[in-house]
Amino acid sequence: MRLGHAVTDDERLDRSEAVHVLRRAGRIARPFRRPALAAVGFIGMSISATLLGPVIVRHGIDSGITAGNRRELNLAIVAYLVVTVIAYVGSRQQYVYVNRAGEGFLRALRIRLFGHIQRQPVAFHDRNKAGVLVSRMTSDIESMSELVQWGLLQFVQATLLISLSLGVLLVLSWQLTLVALLVLPIIVVASIKFQRASNAAYLDVRERVGQNLSTLQEGISGVRVIQAYGREPEQRRRFRTSSRALYDSHLHSVKVSTWYFGLVEFCGVLATALAIGAGGWLVARGDVTVGTVVAVVLLLASLFEPVQQLSQLYNTLQSATASLHKLFGILDTEPEIDERPGAVDLPADGSLEVDAVTFTYVGGARPALENVSITVAPGERLALVGATGAGKSTLAKLMARLYDPDQGAVRYGGVDLRDATFASLRRRIVVVPQEGFLFGGTVADNLRVARPGATDADVRRALTDIGALDHFDSFPDGLDTEVRERGSRLSAGERQLVSLARAALVDPDVLVLDEATSNLDPGTEAEVERALERLMEGRTVIVVAHRLSTVRRADRVAVVDLVDGSGRIVELGDHDQLVALGGRYAMLEDAWRRTQSTSTGV
Repeated sequence: MRLGHAVTDDERLDRSEAVHVLRRAGRIARPFRRPALAAVGFIGMSISATLLGPVIVRHGIDSGITAGNRRELNLAIVAYLVVTVIAYVGSRQQYVYVNRAGEGFLRALRIRLFGHIQRQPVAFHDRNKAGVLVSRMTSDIESMSELVQWGLLQFVQATLLISLSLGVLLVLSWQLTLVALLVLPIIVVASIKFQRASNAAYLDVRERVGQNLSTLQEGISGVRVIQAYGREPEQRRRFRTSSRALYDSHLHSVKVSTWYFGLVEFCGVLATALAIGAGGWLVARGDVTVGTVVAVVLLLASLFEPVQQLSQLYNTLQSATASLHKLFGILDTEPEIDERPGAVDLPADGSLEVDAVTFTYVGGARPALENVSITVAPGERLALVGATGAGKSTLAKLMARLYDPDQGAVRYGGVDLRDATFASLRRRIVVVPQEGFLFGGTVADNLRVARPGATDADVRRALTDIGALDHFDSFPDGLDTEVRERGSRLSAGERQLVSLARAALVDPDVLVLDEATSNLDPGTEAEVERALERLMEGRTVIVVAHRLSTVRRADRVAVVDLVDGSGRIVELGDHDQLVALGGRYAMLEDAWRRTQSTSTGV
């Protein structure tokens, strides 16, 4: 017995929405129509052979056994064996082709969804948690796998079997068919009640599963606190309680299914009994033959079993449609930052100009930045400082076109970044995050993230440029060292060296840094500092600074602060000028000095 995944009220779609969603899914599945049609063909072959069986049995009884004709009986036996083989072959092949079409559809949907998510800008990922997106790519698509792997197959099978069985039954004996169908109203009423009851039961199971997993996760994640305060008995009690609730919920869902499927089976037996009783009377009158009665009884099994299957499919279809609706919601989200038609390449050199820029995050009550203007000359180093939440990181991201301004423009060499090709933009302006993310693979593989076509010589040259080649060559496997998941085999400093080498491999004109030496241990900080200094040579640099040493190396410092709730540049100049000014920067500098004195014990 299969239990479908229940959907909540807010996940339910009205009929028109569901039809629209299924039509869109059909368009994605269009390339796989050949295996789907082949599956339908094999389904038809299997069902036809299955329905021919009772007809052949009828012939064997009436023309063979009753008539005493051994030749006709032998022919019936051979024919029955042949259709049995045909039904077996058709049944095997239909599963092969249905899964080929279904898995092909899911693969196409995964690829399309992943590609669309990759196209989305930083703002999209700010609004959508990674866990939610992963859930869409996994659980929501997985909820459809049951439908495409067996659900559609059973739907086609059940629909064809019911319609063809009724046709054959009416041809054999309309009288016996009508007698057998006296139980149909009972099945219809029971099916409607089952669909309603099963929805509530399966929804309760899903909620209990969530509560049980939550209790389990808290018990494992918080085990140190639990043991520190001796709360083990209480945690065991909570888990026993949630497990008991899940157990009771599962039992209730089983009871809901048991009464319905038991009732359908009872109706099938009752229909068979009615057919046999009426058949005996009709045989005595000479209206039907014994073979006809036997054939009708055999065909009734093909009529009631598909009814159960169709009822089981209801929740599966509901769940799959709701999941598709969520996935299409992501696919319908157009990237807020995209390459415009007719985009041009950025020039090889130029100043970076922020011109009267205003930017508001989605859902923000006030602009994060308002009417901000600043120009960074070629080769200049600009430090952005300010309190947390003032907007300095937002300004840096606008300079790299990770966001687009609501008003104003960001230009490089006189070209609005919104008019630039993505290829030239990412070649001219490179962002080095505070913590370099490493992918599974080797050190060399992770450098080639920046330039997939880079040769071994290019990779080694990039590491040489930042003075880190000897460090990685000292590894037993050199640049072929596996970094493992998220670079867990490397230290934080080594991961940041790889991140800096990526930027060197691109050889950009502008570097946007989010304090690449933050959160490093003293042993590697000096090495990363030297690598960073070599990387910055001869380039325009915008750095979001968190420490005094970084600010003092900058040519100019822009102090970003909140004015009437929005970020603005309130002070601009070099370090000495701003200290002498005695304003906001002087207060920050004093706070940095006191923090440094405290950390060193001075």
